[in-house]
Amino acid sequence: MSETIHEGIRRELSVGEIARRSGVAVSTLHFYETKGLIESYRNRGNQRRYRRSVLRRVAVIKVAQKTGIPLAEIRDALSVLPHDRPVTAKDWRRLSETWRQKLDERISSLTALRDHLTGCIGCGCLSMTDCPLRNPYDVMSDKGPGPVILEEEAGREYAG
Repeated sequence: MSETIHEGIRRELSVGEIARRSGVAVSTLHFYETKGLIESYRNRGNQRRYRRSVLRRVAVIKVAQKTGIPLAEIRDALSVLPHDRPVTAKDWRRLSETWRQKLDERISSLTALRDHLTGCIGCGCLSMTDCPLRNPYDVMSDKGPGPVILEEEAGREYAG
């Protein structure tokens, strides 16, 4: 039987228990483990077990993912924290301050993109009424692929 913290509360949990409690699929937990986001160990019966603190770590990962932060950045941020204890309030403040700035940048960029979705975006189709005026002869193709005007306008609004 596994060691307990309090009456009926175990220190270690199976992958199924972590999945159920965190709302994350077992396959996702295994993926997180291969990427170094969480750790497990094997008990005497060679069964995979997780420390209870993994629940908080998975919650932090899910919150960061919802804000659009790539898993590689999440892994790098979590790599300085020990796996043998929960993410503390101090840890969370430090992580969330860094991620808040990235989220603010993302919100600004998305707002600018949203505000310019109704006009010519510089994609080269020249099918809208204002496209021949804003992108005559598809001159925007010299600036690169994709919706050049939309990306430039969003970048200007984001920068200032």
